[in-house]
Amino acid sequence: MSECLFQRYRHHVLAAVQGLLPDVPEETLARIEVTPTRDPSHGDMATNAALLLAKAARRKPADIAADLVAVLAGVEGVAKVAAAGPGFVNITLSPAVLRSVLPQVLAVGEAYGNSQAGQGVRTNVEYVSANPTGPMHVGHCRGAVVGDALANLLAKAGFDVTKEFYINDAGTQVKALAWATYWRYLQALGTTLSEEEFAALTPNGLQYKGEYLIPVAEALVAEFGGKLAEDGARPAPEKTWLETVRGFAVAHMIAAIKEDLAALGVHHDVFTSEAQVLRDGVVEAAIDRLEKQGLLYEGVLEPPKGKLPDDWEEREQLLFRSTQFGDDVDRPLKKSDGTNTYFANDIGYHADKAGRGAQVMIDIWGADHGGYVKRMKAAVRAVTNDTVPLEVVLCQIVHILRDGQPVKMSKRAGTFVTLRDLIDEVGKDAVRFTMLTRKSDAQMEFDLDLVVAQQRDNPVFYVQYAHARCRSVLRAAQEDGAYGATTPEALAPVALDALSSDAEMALIRRIAEWPRLVEAAAHAREPHRIAFYLAELAGDFHSLWNRGRDDTTLRFLQPDAPEASKARLALVAATATVIRSGLAVMGVEPVEEMR
Repeated sequence: MSECLFQRYRHHVLAAVQGLLPDVPEETLARIEVTPTRDPSHGDMATNAALLLAKAARRKPADIAADLVAVLAGVEGVAKVAAAGPGFVNITLSPAVLRSVLPQVLAVGEAYGNSQAGQGVRTNVEYVSANPTGPMHVGHCRGAVVGDALANLLAKAGFDVTKEFYINDAGTQVKALAWATYWRYLQALGTTLSEEEFAALTPNGLQYKGEYLIPVAEALVAEFGGKLAEDGARPAPEKTWLETVRGFAVAHMIAAIKEDLAALGVHHDVFTSEAQVLRDGVVEAAIDRLEKQGLLYEGVLEPPKGKLPDDWEEREQLLFRSTQFGDDVDRPLKKSDGTNTYFANDIGYHADKAGRGAQVMIDIWGADHGGYVKRMKAAVRAVTNDTVPLEVVLCQIVHILRDGQPVKMSKRAGTFVTLRDLIDEVGKDAVRFTMLTRKSDAQMEFDLDLVVAQQRDNPVFYVQYAHARCRSVLRAAQEDGAYGATTPEALAPVALDALSSDAEMALIRRIAEWPRLVEAAAHAREPHRIAFYLAELAGDFHSLWNRGRDDTTLRFLQPDAPEASKARLALVAATATVIRSGLAVMGVEPVEEMR
């Protein structure tokens, strides 16, 4: 566990506020922030306390700010404090306080930034949850990376996190997969039937034609021979093969999905089967619970907007009163054939997650599911009696480019670029880092040429290069032997007074921001902030490196100044540690040297 410098001085601000205005409501106190200043010339930190207190205290923000300045000026470690603008208070810390961050980083290592902000709240993060009907594709990739990095971030911030994958193995798409697999099975047996003839026998045509089903069919032949077909490799009645082939195909697809996710560095704690949820009666139990709460009724919905009367079947349906929980319209739970809607099954699944102990649920969905958010949140509020919140993070589509043009489709998959294609092309780490360089709900272009380019505007390279430079400095110092040991334990107690230049102090300030950044990003559910922070940290380090080219007194290793060199080695080691800490959240491996 590491101390957050911003939290330390927030406590000082709160103490000052409570001394000046003892009757301030708790909810107002909770909104008081101490954040980095946008312009370092204004100080190291700024607080919005005076602005927030003005209404409750019935005083001008500037007057409250002046009182806070008078109190905070006496706080240990504060070098300067001043009111600014409409009521902000800027705080400048003593260099010694800022430098004190470095020994802490070296003492706790990559655990620097760990906090208890999450208070152990049991948080279920569900992500990917693809239909098990084919290989993972780039459409799944962004959600996989965002979900995994968010789960890592929450764990670092002190939440008790479960990573979950929901297997959608109970719908019509899985039945279509079974038919497509069966066709490949018949082909493997040597059927003389044409694809068009077989497609005419299927309920909705042959939907999955990618080559990825060929090895699944060969495995079927290896296990069952020709037992699932009629003589001459002709189709057998559906009842004799459907369940066997469906289960076999789903098992193989899930194994392939797990393999693809592992190549991306994604490993889930729990895989939950929709079919098993149905078999266990969880869905019906959830529907019964809603009925007992008086939240279900038989009714007729208005036609959806844009539908003509002849496009709409007006009939009574079992409806959930989702409008009582913030939705736009009430929602049906049964189809015309009496089976559950997807929505009903999803209600049961989320009730199951709550029943397993989740205190917060976070779902990572594609942006095309944006219209589903309100109804699902309404359902979770109802089925958990408003005790377990559901949060949804939407991920926009990713366009893969090479030479500025969209990448062609994958032959193996048949209709899309596979995740494995992307990993094989640029590597796991480049994929993960790049997917986090934009906010998840913003569309992005994944430029295959840029992510492997060794240039400054490639953030993957820029951050990794900073870490590699740090490691090269530490190796050089160790090989030289004139500076003593360069382990964290050896560098933690060295005197740091030599660190005084603007560039050095700017880098220390950035390092000091890391614990606060972790907490803020976790509470905002925004793992992309980690990528942005690392790019800024790398920029500060590269700037210091470049300054050393022109000013020899800023070079990390100076034979005639061993004590100052040790101080700079401590700064370098701390920088590398924080980069590794951030990359670990992102699921990216740091590099020791650039090749």
